[in-house]
Amino acid sequence: MPEKVIVIGGGVGGLTGAVRLARMGYDVRLFEKNKTLGGKMGRLSMKGYTFDTGPTLITMPQVLEEMFRFAGTTLSAHLGLKPVDPVCRYFFPGDVPFDASASQDIMMDHLRRSFSQDAENYSRFMSYAGRIYRSAVPVFIESPVHEIRKTLRWKHVPGLLRMYQIDPFRTVHQAVSRYFSDHRLVQLFDRYATYNGSDPYRAPATLNVIPYVELGLGGFYIQGGLYRLVETLEKLARISGVRIHTGIRVNRVLHDGGQVRGIAAGGEQYDSKIVLCNADVVVAHQKLIPGFPRITRRYEGLEPSLSGVIFFWGMRGFTPQLKQHNILFSGDYRTEFRQIFQALTPPDDPTVYISISSRADAAHAPGGCENWFVLVNVPYMQDGGTWHACETDRIRQSVLKKLRDAGMDIENRIACETVLTPADIADRFESNAGSIYGISSNTRSSAFRRPPNRSRRLRGLYFCGGSTHPGGGVPMCMLSAKISAELIREYTNV
Repeated sequence: MPEKVIVIGGGVGGLTGAVRLARMGYDVRLFEKNKTLGGKMGRLSMKGYTFDTGPTLITMPQVLEEMFRFAGTTLSAHLGLKPVDPVCRYFFPGDVPFDASASQDIMMDHLRRSFSQDAENYSRFMSYAGRIYRSAVPVFIESPVHEIRKTLRWKHVPGLLRMYQIDPFRTVHQAVSRYFSDHRLVQLFDRYATYNGSDPYRAPATLNVIPYVELGLGGFYIQGGLYRLVETLEKLARISGVRIHTGIRVNRVLHDGGQVRGIAAGGEQYDSKIVLCNADVVVAHQKLIPGFPRITRRYEGLEPSLSGVIFFWGMRGFTPQLKQHNILFSGDYRTEFRQIFQALTPPDDPTVYISISSRADAAHAPGGCENWFVLVNVPYMQDGGTWHACETDRIRQSVLKKLRDAGMDIENRIACETVLTPADIADRFESNAGSIYGISSNTRSSAFRRPPNRSRRLRGLYFCGGSTHPGGGVPMCMLSAKISAELIREYTNV
């Protein structure tokens, strides 16, 4: 009989892992505590407006393409990927907007007009970021970096010999500042550290790989909305024989101290010697995996990533100043991050991200209207703390003021609203302290110290998703599932 595998959690990582394992020949069951799949990659509908509630942009499409090939089909047979250009429109206080493009020629033209003294340095910066990508991805992203015998394979030797090229000893800000003198351009590239929930003034410059991924390789939108990826993964999982249970909370990973024996969920016990956990690694050890206090304390001691307040606004009318993706920067970036990560208070002058998917999908809003996904970065919650409604209102007013300052007085155009707070993120997704991206990368080594995909204490226990190696974001979660599935196959010799 096929070997049984239980998957805990139906986020992108869990679904990808379930598909891969089923295609490898395992008998797979997936349990998701919520009634819908996708985890943070969700969908919200209200009064004729439709929103993606998590990721709003796809990068590294080759990761998706490989996954679909493994499942015996093609990405294009199921999903339409549309390049986004401009990738993002940036608003600096008191200045004209700047459009960042994945087209080298267009980007250079925009840079020469807006940042003439730094324009030629962009090519140098992207060459530098590209070197990080080529050196880091094969060894530190696509491979199980915690498995030393795999990391030291001959095919990884060239990358290991180029370790200096991944720039691990400077911060993101220090490295960016060496290439650009205009503080606005420095702020633009510092921002990419937030893609994994980190502080550019503390995170290693290795994270400068991220702008290369977005601007060098391109950003994409899934026609119909990014939730279409979740729907398609669910379809592939069911076709592959995965049994999916939604609305059932896993209460415990059962084990004998050294070997997984199954799970307890919904008042029942399910036997299996292999469990793939897509839950947050910290919360999983706190609530699901008893008997390992030392490792639980160690994970609790790692700094969580930032959290966020997300406003979903159904907007009457059209806003010509905005593109599909937009950033309105704070006037003092360093103070903003000091408040978020050191004072652990919501910033007084926040940077605001606005995504409007109705620019690519007219069906996501009524005629002549727009759907706004509005994100403000805020601290993770301390010591299981609560989130107060007054903070949400204060942040809302800050967002509205920033829009007014940029020439957009939109408060009277908000037709409907839903808000997601750090407390909601913690409760709905069992996310440690309400963090969005798991562990932050705010030390020189933390980017390489995410929890491993294979438990060192409990045989048969594996992890995937944004809180484990290689990190947050759609392609990273899918790669973590691939890594874990391959480790499981090696463990069972299937």
